[in-house]
Parts: sequence; C-alpha cells; structure tokens
Amino acid sequence: MVEQIISGRSVIGKVISNKMNKTIVVEVERKVKHPLYGKYMRKFSRMYAHDNENICKIGDIVQIKMCRPLSKTKSWMLVQVINQGEKETAVG
Repeated sequence: MVEQIISGRSVIGKVISNKMNKTIVVEVERKVKHPLYGKYMRKFSRMYAHDNENICKIGDIVQIKMCRPLSKTKSWMLVQVINQGEKETAVG
C-alpha cells in the first residue's frame, strides 16, 4: 500500500461555511500565551479551502493543506474529512 504524503503545512479545523461552489471556509483554533499574564487565549484563523467535490457540510472537522494560490483568497486544499458534523434539525 502507498500512503499519501502531505507536503507543506497541514492544519485541522472546523467548516463554518460551504455556501460557495467548490469552496469551504475552515476555522482553525490555536492557543497563544498572553505575554504579561501567562493565561492561554484562544485565537482563530479563517482559511478558504478548495473542496473539489462539494462533500463538506457545516460542522465537519477537516484536514486541509497548503497549496499554490487558486484564487485571490484561496490557497488551501481539502485533504480529508475527519469527522462528520451533526445534522441540524428544523425546530418549529
């Protein structure tokens, strides 16, 4: 078996939007220590990633990797869906 080698930077995040065609918005969380008080704070980054088959839904946990720029804002590509998000039910 040949394992897939991921070259470049790779991150794991949560899909927060999939309204664009073949594009998802992934929010990545990182912990940063405050320089004076030492408390760890949560910082978030939003990255646009290419989803060629439109398989991602809102709430999915995905792995994305850096690639060449595909558009003005999109320079990440979907590697795999790690965890499917919970399906939302309509209330009312």
